[in-house]
Amino acid sequence: MLANSKAFSGFSVDDATGAVGFYGDTLGLEVATDSAEHGMLTLRLAGGRDVFVYAKPDHVPATFTILNFPVPDIDAAVDELSARGVRFEHYDGAGMDEKGIHRGGGPLIAWFKDPAGNVLSVIQE
Repeated sequence: MLANSKAFSGFSVDDATGAVGFYGDTLGLEVATDSAEHGMLTLRLAGGRDVFVYAKPDHVPATFTILNFPVPDIDAAVDELSARGVRFEHYDGAGMDEKGIHRGGGPLIAWFKDPAGNVLSVIQE
């Protein structure tokens, strides 16, 4: 029934205006703000997929990674994002280095949060 539906993902934030600044200016994503005055915006991701972001008054941050951004060089991505003010998470016992990059087996990955507290990551391809 839904096999041909062009599904998209969505998540909530506590402040749509703050999300526009973070996702657009800090992360450098294209953000469509056609409905930003109503607390809704769209992240235009590479590959032609969109993610719907909506303001929710009783927003609770996701306790899981909501977006993963594959990058060719995780060290360069972490350095660039850190220079833009992004703070990377450091989880105890997760094999993380001083930059916040997980190097304890599996893919190289670094987690960070958006201003609403949702978890995102950069992950080396």
